[in-house]
Amino acid sequence: MRQLDMEGSLLKWTNYLSGWQPRYFVLDRGILSYYDSQDDIDKGSKGSIKMAVCEIRVHQADSCRMDLYIPKEQCFYLRADNAADRQRWLVALGSAKACLGDSATQKSKDVLPDNESLSRKLSELRLFCDLLMGQVAEVKEAVTTDEAGSAPNKEKLNTACTNLEGTCSYICSTLDDCIKYVNTYLHLHKQDPPLPILPGDVVGTKLPQSRKVLL
Repeated sequence: MRQLDMEGSLLKWTNYLSGWQPRYFVLDRGILSYYDSQDDIDKGSKGSIKMAVCEIRVHQADSCRMDLYIPKEQCFYLRADNAADRQRWLVALGSAKACLGDSATQKSKDVLPDNESLSRKLSELRLFCDLLMGQVAEVKEAVTTDEAGSAPNKEKLNTACTNLEGTCSYICSTLDDCIKYVNTYLHLHKQDPPLPILPGDVVGTKLPQSRKVLL
């Protein structure tokens, strides 16, 4: 499956002294790297994050902000110029994560589920459902002819379908993980059924010995 690469400028939260600072980001083969500027790409990145193992969080109050989070390890707080630009980045980042989702899931199969893992998966599902709707709109746009009646753009349609396929695949994989988490939780907390309550006149009573009856 083809990964959707992307590059461009985003604001990155640095610290409370410097606040938000412009950085140039490059998404390449599932790794998001950033630089001080586009001219500094040849000097090496200042940092990077692997999309396969990070969680993408959409800020509820800020329509331009998105956070990339690896539990207990790393976090990128990012802001786009506008909501549309953030959506383009979310599609690219989500597609990259979807392409790498199978390998990431394979590595975590033996890890026991917990509430944090399930919550993270549900958060990803909400995000990718939003991405799915956006990608469906892209497919519709790609097949829509203009006023002159020209044929649909095949390259644009193929790209939109590939991204849509990746998102659907990741949603199915994440749903499967959620079901496994719930089943494992139910199995770990399964209780044996209680013993039946016997009548008081039966408890402790010896059964008569069997004997052969002659006919």
